[in-house]
Amino acid sequence: MTHIITLCATCPLGQGDFAAHLAVTGYEVTLTDCMSGCTKPSTVAFRAVGKTAYLFGQITADDLGDLIAFAKAYQASNDGTFPDARIFGALRHKAIARIPG
Repeated sequence: MTHIITLCATCPLGQGDFAAHLAVTGYEVTLTDCMSGCTKPSTVAFRAVGKTAYLFGQITADDLGDLIAFAKAYQASNDGTFPDARIFGALRHKAIARIPG
């Protein structure tokens, strides 16, 4: 199963080399033009076929550790759902959307 991390290329973090820091084994890291999270830049999404997708906003370089930890937990999850939001670390306060798979 392909897991994808998408970073908004229009947001500040999408304009630098932050995407390269999101490289996690088993993930495809992509950039896309505007993810419509303009009121909460920078935005990043996690998705995989058949799994709940997540969109996070107000991401800064300081969130890299939580993003990597979330990526690994998401990959290990069968359906992309978690019984406890604490697995998100500080990202739980930056969630914009959770989209059923």
